[in-house]
This record gives sequence, C-alpha cells and structure tokens, in this order.
Amino acid sequence: MCRRATIRAVGCLGLAALPWCVLGLAWGQETGSGWRHLGNSAIQLGTLPSAATGPVDRVWYSPDGLSLFAKTASGRVFRTGDFEQWQLVTDGRATPPAADEAAAPSTPELAFKLATPSGSPAAAAGRLYGIGNDVYRSDDAGVRWVNLTSYKGACLLGPGLRAATVSPEDPDDVVVASDAGVWRSLDGGVSWTGLNQFLPNLPAVHLLGLPSGTRGVRLELAGVAREVEWAPGEKSAWKPMDAADVEREQNLKGALSQVLKHSVTAIAAAEDYIYAGDSEGRLQVSADAGVSWGPVFKLGDQGKVGEQGKVDAIWVDAADPRVAVAVLGGRSSGAGSAKPAYVLRTMNGGSFWDDITANLPENAAAHGVAADRGSGAIYVATDAGLFYTTTDLGSAGRPTVWSSLSEHLPAAAAVTDVKLDAGGNQLFAVLEGFGVYTTIAPHRLRDARIVNAADYSARATAPGALLSVLGARVESAHSEDVAAPVLDATETASQIQVPFEAKGDTLSLSLMAASGPLTFGVQLKSASPAIFVDPDGTPLIMDALSGVLLDASTPAHASSRIQVLATGLGQVKPDWPTGLAAPMNDPPRVAATVHAYLDGSPVEVTEASLARGLIGFYLIEIQLPRIADTGPAELYIEAEGQQSNRVRLYVEQ
Repeated sequence: MCRRATIRAVGCLGLAALPWCVLGLAWGQETGSGWRHLGNSAIQLGTLPSAATGPVDRVWYSPDGLSLFAKTASGRVFRTGDFEQWQLVTDGRATPPAADEAAAPSTPELAFKLATPSGSPAAAAGRLYGIGNDVYRSDDAGVRWVNLTSYKGACLLGPGLRAATVSPEDPDDVVVASDAGVWRSLDGGVSWTGLNQFLPNLPAVHLLGLPSGTRGVRLELAGVAREVEWAPGEKSAWKPMDAADVEREQNLKGALSQVLKHSVTAIAAAEDYIYAGDSEGRLQVSADAGVSWGPVFKLGDQGKVGEQGKVDAIWVDAADPRVAVAVLGGRSSGAGSAKPAYVLRTMNGGSFWDDITANLPENAAAHGVAADRGSGAIYVATDAGLFYTTTDLGSAGRPTVWSSLSEHLPAAAAVTDVKLDAGGNQLFAVLEGFGVYTTIAPHRLRDARIVNAADYSARATAPGALLSVLGARVESAHSEDVAAPVLDATETASQIQVPFEAKGDTLSLSLMAASGPLTFGVQLKSASPAIFVDPDGTPLIMDALSGVLLDASTPAHASSRIQVLATGLGQVKPDWPTGLAAPMNDPPRVAATVHAYLDGSPVEVTEASLARGLIGFYLIEIQLPRIADTGPAELYIEAEGQQSNRVRLYVEQ
C-alpha cells in the first residue's frame, strides 16, 4: 500500500517502518515465511484480446452454470465462480463431463469438435458451437456455420484450440480452452475476453535472469512464448522478449552433444571449466574450455540401486570452479514411472562426485540447484517443493538433512528452478503455474551480511546512509565510539543509519545482535548514492505534483518534475543529527553537487535534500526535459563522482 502513497503519506507511515514497506522486506519471523510474489501468471501477447497464460486442456461448467472449471496442461483443476479469481480444486471430485458423440450435418473443418452438449437447451434451440483452427457457431443445428475468431488469417484466440463449453443457462455464454489459456464470450462469440489474469498457469521452466539495474526478472517458458520479462515497474503481465538466451543455451547444448556423443541436458561454466550432464545421467567436465574432457561419471557405475534420470541442472562456484553441485532424476519417458532423484557434489573438478541426496523425496524430479560457497548452503528445486541444506562445499563430509522451504508457498506446486542473487542475499524460486517468488535467503540467518538498504548491493556507504543487516536482529550498533541508530529490527533483518560523524576510508561497525556480537567493515566514501528499489527492481520515484508512484502503468510525463528517494548522499547543510527525522519544512540540503542522467544525458536537478519526515532518506527532485522519448528510460544519479544504481523510468509525452 505504501508504494502507491504520496511522499507526505509515506512520511506519516512511520519512520522506521517505511524502508521495509518500500522494499518488500517485511519478512516473516521464521525461515521461509517471508516469500513475496514477483509478477503474476499472465502473459501479454499483442495479437490476443487480453492477457494470456499457459495451455489449458479442458473447460466445463457446473450443472447449474454458476462455476467454471479449467484443467491445465499440468493436470491441475481450477474453479472460478466470479470469472476472475481461480481456486485450486484438491478433492478430486471435479471431473470433466464425458465427451459428447453427437455429430453435426456439416462441419466447417476436417478436424472439428462440437462443443454444445446434445441434450442442452442451446442444442435443442439449434445453437451449436464447435472448434477447429477457429471457433464456429451455428444457429440452425449445424447446417451453416459462422467463423467467430478468424482475423487476418489467424485465430483471434491464438493457435491450438483444445476444448470449448457452453453455459447450461445461457446459450450466448461460451468458453474456449487453448494453448494460450481460457477465453470467454457473453455475446455468442462476437467479442472475447481472457480469464487468465489470475489463473495460476504460467508455464515457467527456468530463471534466465534476476532483477539488475533496468532489467527485470526473466523466465524461460514452455508454450506460447519462449522468453518473458517482468520489468521493473510492471503491473499487468509478463512481456515476451527475443529468445536469444534460450536459443544460445540450446545451441551450446547441441554443440556439446555432438562432441560428447550424448544428448546434453545441463551445462554450467566458470573460468575454463565446463560441466555437462546428459539425458542418461552422465556427468563430464572439461578444465580447458572444452579442448579435452575428463572421464564420464555415472551413478550406476558406483553401484547405486535404481536407474537415475537426466541431469537437469548444475551449479558451479565462480570463485573455485572445481566445486560444483548437480541434480538429476525425473520421470522416464513412455511408462511415466518415477526415477530416483539425486544431488551430487564435486570438489575436484568432476574427478569424483559425492552423493548428498540424504532425505530428499526419492521420486520427486529435481529441476534446479543454487548454492552459496561461503555458508555451504544448497537449495534444490523439485516436484515435491523447495529444499535447503548446509554442508561443507570444500571438503568431503557426511550427507546432511534437507529441510523444506515450501510451507508458505502455494500448495501442490512443483518448483522448477531456484537461484540466488549475486550477493547470496535473496533467494528466487520458480513455481510451476504461479511464477516467481523471492525471500531473504535462509542461510543468512546463520551468516549475517551487511548491505546497502536501497538495493541490497555491497557498494560503499556514506555518512547518514542506511544499511541493512540481513540475517540478524540487531539490538545496538556503534562505529568507533559513536552510536549508529537501529531504526528497525526483525528476526531476519535490521536497519541502521551510518552516523553523520563517520570519517575515514572504512566504517567499522560493532553490532550487538540477539545471536551475539557481530563486526563488519564497510568502505566509506563522502557520497555513495543508491536509489531505493523493490526486489523486482521497481524504483521509488514519484510525480512531484501528485506524489503518485511512477511505474509502467503510471509513467512520468515530459516536462514534469519527478522526485527520487535515495540514500548515501552524505553530509548536508546545515548539519543534521544522526537518527533524527528530517524536518517537514526547509529540510537540510545535500552538501555535494548532485547530478542526474536520463538515458545518458544530463537532466536538471532542482532540489537535493533530506527527505521530509524520514531518517536516512534523501529526496532528489528532477526536471524532465520538454522533449523525451516515449517508453522506458535509464535513470541514475551521481554525487562526488560516485554513480548510483541504474533504474527504469517510464516516460510519455
């Protein structure tokens, strides 16, 4: 709620609470309880009437016409009564009606399926619907047909029509299932709208990229779009992108398959090391950028019972590529029987792999893996949910116990991929149907980390700036003999302000946390600006006149003034006490000269001061130029030669 508030309203929310609300950091008190959904399950395809989603196999109405059911390609059944929100049906009693064998006297296409039950009131009145490559209607019991969806040589609802149903109460109410979701018409097929905005059916396969600068979360999908992005500031749906990343990886897998004479299904690389896993569970490593390859490793050769599935994912330590973790196991083709899932670890560049599967569910296919070398944390995405353990990634040890992190995630959803951000601070998981969820990485509760509060980066800090301590409830903090105010603290994260009195090149912090004393050293500069962003990269930028938060649905206007909330701009004039909220009238001005750049060109900064009523926040007011390109633009600020993070600002004329 506070992300849409005006600056004045934001100030009224409370000084300590604001940063957590802004950043989505109101994490739960227990590990895994602070999951936050990034994006939704809808895809914006420009040729369709409204947002799409993944393939849906069947749709049918309840006998009274009050509920609509949809069976997705993954086999899950959902129900809606308001034709907007969908609920998962878990009792197994919702089954589609038997196929109607009735035939029409004529059909408009060879591969044609009737959608109107023969005993329905609509059929009795001569109203029939059917699907082929398009949707058709007949008002004379099937003698003549009208094409309802053909537009410029293609189907208005996209390719792959799979099923259709008609309301038992209204012959004008027809619903179609397709490769792109669920579509409904209330006027006999004259107009159509999607019911996909809140149907959890996003066919997400892999995480291709995490939020960084002006880029958002990127996913590989199965189905109507190959690669999509939830851009910073996006509010409506995932947008298709050029599938360059997906094609590049497929091409590399194809090339390695030719070299290794087996179908490569997973690859990972760091420095000169290349790891490859294939469809039969083999693992092979090159330590010289692919010039030569080491021996093949396969669990079956180690006397393991049961046939392992394909290698689905490999994680490699960028700092020491001799260390890697691979996951394998899944469904066999044809019979559909499950194969045991395994997690394997190597510490010697693939010469040998240790089995650290331990207590993971045996028959749950494993799809993704992420790890943090410093803490020994490993995360595995499986059909049975997301699992976490800690082990020694640098030396052999006994298998460790895995814990589930799925308790506070949507039930019965397979996890298809998992990743950590570059700092190992945020965990991202992809849930089949639901999309992307993120939380503070649970291993941070054992290995606290101090980061910039605005963007979770490890950038230098500055006098007066805000820092977040991830993984610890901080009770008090000091820099030398000066107190650093603790503005907010939970079991998983705390926020402190750097004293304005801080001097030197390094800020030495001594913290007393609930778990014991902590010490950190952070590089200190006179200014180190950072713009506040959400976990999905949405910046905290507002219209100066209305105070409305700007994003993709509410862009800035050319010639308007915008206000950016940042931290790390250093000293102010007149001096201001650490830990005290800035005054509502005439707040202290930033001592340094602040510059702003839009798509690389300088724009006018009309004000740079402490943000009224807040602690550690700075407000930069910018006058946008009269002529500006429409669409997303890159914005950043600069002070004392130090540049902030790049953020995405949407601008229109």
